[in-house]
Amino acid sequence: MSGAEASTPPGLALGGRLVLFGAGKMGGALLNGWLKLGLDPASVVVRDPAPPAEVRELVEAQRIALNPPAPAAPAVLVLAIKPQMLDEARPLIAQEIAAGTLVVSILAGKTLAGLARGLPAGTAVVRAMPNTPAAIGRGITVAVANAHVAPAARAKAEALLAATGEFAWIDDEALMDAVTAVSGSGPAYVFLLAESLARAGIAAGLVPALAERLARATVAGSGALLERSEESAEALRRAVTSPGGTTAAALEVLMSGEGLAPLLERAVRAAAARSRALAG
Repeated sequence: MSGAEASTPPGLALGGRLVLFGAGKMGGALLNGWLKLGLDPASVVVRDPAPPAEVRELVEAQRIALNPPAPAAPAVLVLAIKPQMLDEARPLIAQEIAAGTLVVSILAGKTLAGLARGLPAGTAVVRAMPNTPAAIGRGITVAVANAHVAPAARAKAEALLAATGEFAWIDDEALMDAVTAVSGSGPAYVFLLAESLARAGIAAGLVPALAERLARATVAGSGALLERSEESAEALRRAVTSPGGTTAAALEVLMSGEGLAPLLERAVRAAAARSRALAG
């Protein structure tokens, strides 16, 4: 895997119109990131029958076209609908594009071959997996391209996908299921950790408000420390664990044969299996 941290170019020059097909939470986060990087709102079309209120407000404030009659074929079409809606939407998607349109998909589990089905032969397709911290510009997105994505289109896709955080390319599409299971679904695992830690604090006698505050601040602060430190997660964990201390007692439980590590391995396997099941 090769990675690249998000840059901040003076603008996003796409060489034509961009159509955002689906403007839910992730689509809206991408749109917000693009506008912050200087994408011309007049070059954007949003297609969504019922965008969330915050996306509708952004569209109206920026005077972005929402569900207009089909314009000329865009330079880029970004697919951000629910994966299970793809087959139903295929005819509408095909109407939007022509030769030369770059298709960028963030649909979980949908393969490059499946995405290209019904599109003009030779369509350049990029399959990507962002995650929800993209909503605050702190996400990470991993992408893979089909053989029709030329270097210029690859750079265009990277500029769009890096607008909401870190970015990396992979060459082996088979790895996307694991990417989905680790970073795509991963924020939910972290939120569950905070939720479970708060519940454990309540069970230990803390009032709910304090337990939730302690759990939230601990998870958020530890994540920030991990990001800023040059040390590995293992080294940071060892540094806070005094032999025979309270943390060591807790980790003896969490690191047991039935502890956190094997549970996470099972969870990631389950998520990757579901990603494969969604393929098509």
